[in-house]
Order: sequence, then C-alpha cells, then structure tokens
Amino acid sequence: MTTELYDDPDLAELAERLHDDDATVRRIAVLDLADLDGDAHVPLLLAALDDAAATVRTQAAQALEAFESPAIVRGLAHALSDEDAGVRTAAAQSLSELKLPESAQELLPFIAGGDAFVRAAALRGVRELRVPSSFAPALAALDDADALVRREAVAVLGYLKRLDAVDALKRLAVHDPEPDVRRAAAGALGFADGVPSVLAALLAALSDAAWQVREEAATTLGKLRLADAAPALIAALDDAYWQVRLRAARSLGRLRSRDALPGLTAALTHAISNLRKEAALALGEIGAAAALPALRAAESDADPEVRKSVRLAIQQIGAAA
Repeated sequence: MTTELYDDPDLAELAERLHDDDATVRRIAVLDLADLDGDAHVPLLLAALDDAAATVRTQAAQALEAFESPAIVRGLAHALSDEDAGVRTAAAQSLSELKLPESAQELLPFIAGGDAFVRAAALRGVRELRVPSSFAPALAALDDADALVRREAVAVLGYLKRLDAVDALKRLAVHDPEPDVRRAAAGALGFADGVPSVLAALLAALSDAAWQVREEAATTLGKLRLADAAPALIAALDDAYWQVRLRAARSLGRLRSRDALPGLTAALTHAISNLRKEAALALGEIGAAAALPALRAAESDADPEVRKSVRLAIQQIGAAA
C-alpha cells in the first residue's frame, strides 16, 4: 500500500480494518470503501479480491462495478476463475457493466481461454462495447462446445451488426442443438435488413420445435418487414402457444397484411388479453375498414388495455379512410 493512501485518515482506518481477523469486519470495510468518493480507494478494493473469505471477495467484486480501468478489468477477469461461485457471478456482473471500448482488449484473451463460465462472461463483457476486434473471437466462439458461450457469442455479433456474420447466425438459428442458442440467433438476425437469404432461415425457425424459438422468429420477421413471411405468420396465429400468436400478430401489423384480417379479428376474442390487445393494434396498423365490425364488438372488452387499443385501432382506420 502506498503512503499516499495512508495520508487519508479514512483510508488508513479502512485499510487497517481490511486486515482484521474477522471476515465480517473486512466485508463491512469493503462496503464502506465503496461509499467513498473518488478512486483513491480502488487499490484497496482490488486487494480485497484476494481476501481469504469468499464473502469479502464477492463484496469487492460487486463494489468494483462502479469503476473501470485496465487493472480493474484484469482483476475482475481473473476473479471469474475464483473457486467460489458467488465471487465468479459478482465479477461477471461487474464486467457486464463496462462502458469504455478500450476495456475490451483486457477481456478478449479470456474468450478463448479458461472454462466455459469465463469464456461466456468475457463475451458478455465485450458485447455492448461494440469493438471491431471482438468480431473474430465471437465468430469462432459460435463453434464452442458450451451452449452458454455460443449464446453470448451470438449476442456479440448481433450488437456488431456485421453482414459477414449472417451465414453463421442463420446456421445456428436452424441447426444449433440448444433452443436458447437458436432463439438468440433468430433474434440477432434482426440487423440483416436487405439480405434475402435470411427469410428461409427465419421461416424454418418459425416452425421450430421450441415455442421460444418460434416466438423470436416471428418477432424478427416483423422487424425486417419481410412481406413474403406473411403467409407463415398468418399460420402462426394458430400456434399452440399464445406468445407466438402475439408476436405473429404484431409482425403482421407491421407488414400491414390484409390477408391477416380473418386471423386477427378472430384473435380479438382470445382468452389471453395481451393477445387481444396486440390483435387490435395490428388491425389498426393495417387500416382496413373491413376490421371495423369486429373492433366495435370488442369495444366492451373486459380489459381496459384492450379497450384502449381497440379505440386506437378504430381511430387509425378512420384516419386511413
């Protein structure tokens, strides 16, 4: 510890408490350090990552979320391999809050090394930094043996929005053995506007065995406004899961598909109020007067949010006319 730190009486007192025999005292000292202004106390927090007690190391990892420097990123990255799961989780959470693009260079080496938890946490940490140097490691991680790593790699590529990742994401959206990865890949393809080959992959995902994948595919088809997806989305209005129906209804509204009118008007009487609301909003976006009788019948719906959406839809249709 530098003498400058000890020139501050508060830091001197906290530094002494960090060497107390009682782990509870040390943990509370870390909490008190986190409340201090400035960053002169950061070296003490970093040192606490090596404390003998997991509770102290966890508290230090949580406190370091508020700071960012190469030394802090390295310290938290090494804490990802801590023997205690709580410490590893706290370090991963703090790394996910990184804001400075230059921090990515400290994390990138961990994507290819360490256990699966470390690799996934490193990918999560660089995700929102959107640095070009994370593209190649993330693309390689799509072939990782661990599903969590592949899912985090998909998220990185989705944030980067590089068209040269589309083919790999299409492959995972359809063929990855894990539903969570297929779902993430179907969602990540939402940036691939203007890439015709995306349609086939998303339509395949719309028929996936896992309803969560179908739900995500329906959402992405609407984001991309792929008109050729309308027939499959209309069919999805009869999906066994109302969540898929809801996303299909939303996307059909974006597509302004008049062919969807029968399915959407039927959805106005569904038992799930969220689906009724979404169907009404979609009908308003489509703007077809043929939907007015069904919408007026729904003006007395028991759910106030549905009634509000119905009124809005009727106004939209009136304005379109």
